[in-house]
Amino acid sequence: MTIAAAAPPGIALPVSFWQAAQRGAMCRCPRCGQARLFARWLKPAANCPTCRQDWSHQRADDFPAYLAILVTGHVLAPIMIALALDTELSPAAILALLLPSSVAMMLGLLQPAKGAVIAAQWWHGLHGFTKERAGGEVAEQAVSKP
Repeated sequence: MTIAAAAPPGIALPVSFWQAAQRGAMCRCPRCGQARLFARWLKPAANCPTCRQDWSHQRADDFPAYLAILVTGHVLAPIMIALALDTELSPAAILALLLPSSVAMMLGLLQPAKGAVIAAQWWHGLHGFTKERAGGEVAEQAVSKP
């Protein structure tokens, strides 16, 4: 059973899943919203220096990449269709426009997607995180699986 350190005074836990996910997507600690969630580009910090939350339990793996691909595809597909049908651009010119755009969009979405996935895991008490709620109560203890 994993027991997180009690939130220090002055730390405001998120009141909803969406607030926690927004904090994570902004690359901030989902628990306190103050410290940086990532030590490097896609490497989460071991612990939050503000609220002392241990982030070593997170298991975001490939899901953030799937989310980034989904969003990128849904945004760029209508643009690609519009360029192909409504302009006189050659297929090579369309590819020259869309390939760098898709790579840039994917790279720009990966870190926010990973932050939101880590926030979702923390909020729901997955992978050994303690399920905490605003008001100081602990909803339930998460059990670490061997």
